[in-house]
Amino acid sequence: MKKRAFSAFPKEGLQFLRSLKRHNNREWFQQHKGIYEQYVKQPLGELIDSLAGEFRQFAPEMIASPKVSSYRIHRDTRFSKDKSPYKTHVAAVFPRSGLGKHEGAAFYVHIAPTELLIGGGLYMSSPEDLAAVRGYIAENTKSFIRIVGNRQFRKLFGTMGGEQLARVPRGFPPGHPAADYLRHKQFLAGRHLEPDIAVTAGFYKLLVETFKGMLPFIRFLNEPILRSRRTRERQEALLNF
Repeated sequence: MKKRAFSAFPKEGLQFLRSLKRHNNREWFQQHKGIYEQYVKQPLGELIDSLAGEFRQFAPEMIASPKVSSYRIHRDTRFSKDKSPYKTHVAAVFPRSGLGKHEGAAFYVHIAPTELLIGGGLYMSSPEDLAAVRGYIAENTKSFIRIVGNRQFRKLFGTMGGEQLARVPRGFPPGHPAADYLRHKQFLAGRHLEPDIAVTAGFYKLLVETFKGMLPFIRFLNEPILRSRRTRERQEALLNF
């Protein structure tokens, strides 16, 4: 059976998330699981499938797959004081092929009762990957500034965000032209919008245009990580020769 193309997130799905925020318990969820399956989980799968087609046109290296991209609605409460069993948002991530789901820079979208977030970047990275990204920014400062300082980027996302150090990390001079970027441990950009936009006919077009506007940023961040991985693989291959 041919899958239905995505158009907009259903109003019933957004209402479900708002109700779940008020009734975050297993009994309520089980009573309304059919609504979740039909108006939240299924539309998310349709969105991911539609984006897979879009990515083939403008970002063929990015993955859109229900198995990889979607997140479970169940929360991991093992180490949390908040024992609410369910997330009150629905989310998807679109990583770079050849990198793990949470390794390289990726596109991201989530729909919550209080906001629609469309964005992405490098959220979590190993010390080796972070060092590679910082080194690449230091060596290609003008190129990076052209991306994050571009008029369209600033119009869409404002400034780059993410957790950062108080000082420039060791190995880089404090007066480096990219000092403000080298302090970052995360490299993120996003659009925080009203959640009701997700249920409008213009949502999908807005999502695709936002990802297109973010693509140079994502590609820049992934390039040093991929280079670093290839270098390590060659070194390991030589050691095992």
